[in-house]
Amino acid sequence: MPARASAEWKGDLRSGSGSFTAGEGLAGEFSFRSRFEDGPGANPEQLIAAAHASCYSMALSNALASAGSPPDSVRTDASVTLAFVDGAPTITKIELSTVARVPGIDSASFAEHAAAAKTGCPVSKALASVPEIVLEAKLEG
Repeated sequence: MPARASAEWKGDLRSGSGSFTAGEGLAGEFSFRSRFEDGPGANPEQLIAAAHASCYSMALSNALASAGSPPDSVRTDASVTLAFVDGAPTITKIELSTVARVPGIDSASFAEHAAAAKTGCPVSKALASVPEIVLEAKLEG
């Protein structure tokens, strides 16, 4: 089943504006200011961060449950860094920070599953060209 989204940009880069929709009920606006400055609205990197955090949380939950340690919760924050490289905006780094509550699992097993989920989730695979993807995984409780 393909996932669908759409976006429209009106005007030139600096003074124009855009809007997007994704799935049911997800919509927003974006602009040069929201992407390259500290202006209001969303930006593509936030959407990538949301997709990566969501995918990683699901992948880790699945890996843990498949190994006999279903989690109570997995919360992941993602940060996507956009920097200018050779004069072009480039995603240079993604940081994933996850905290999980998993009854009855030891730290070593949790770390192993966390690392495997980082490389195995479909969004991680799609973003494999990003030079640096780092993970901080903590077991809570």
